[in-house]
Amino acid sequence: MLEAGDPAPDVSAPNQSGETVTPEFDDPTVVYFYPEDFTGGCTIEAREFQDVLPQFREVDITVYGVSMDGFQTHDEFAEEEGIRYDLLADPDGTVAEAFGLDVSSGWTDRRTFVLSNGEVKAVYDPDMADPSGHAEEVLNDTRNEYVQGG
Repeated sequence: MLEAGDPAPDVSAPNQSGETVTPEFDDPTVVYFYPEDFTGGCTIEAREFQDVLPQFREVDITVYGVSMDGFQTHDEFAEEEGIRYDLLADPDGTVAEAFGLDVSSGWTDRRTFVLSNGEVKAVYDPDMADPSGHAEEVLNDTRNEYVQGG
């Protein structure tokens, strides 16, 4: 798994609208991996990132959610939950593998990466069953550590 100090991987994947997204990782970016759309912990995590999305955007931090679901499932999930950030579809696990995550079970563990200036700055291992409060923790840490004047 990638660790702080490792170079950011080059990845591309379709978002929930089917548009290909290629994150740059120059500016502060949060990429959180979650097991599956429409499940308890994953729904909590997605909602909480959406709840604090205005604060992320206020300081120019981009947020991406990634799971091994297809983009159509992401589209339904985003619509139902009001998600307004990109959910990247990674059904073959290429994005997850680029971050060093295990995809052999057909899903990934819950992991969050903060990237900036082309490298991994921090890695989080939120509680698999209950990620409550995780999005706010990442927001506060990222804003304080990697944003000018944060």
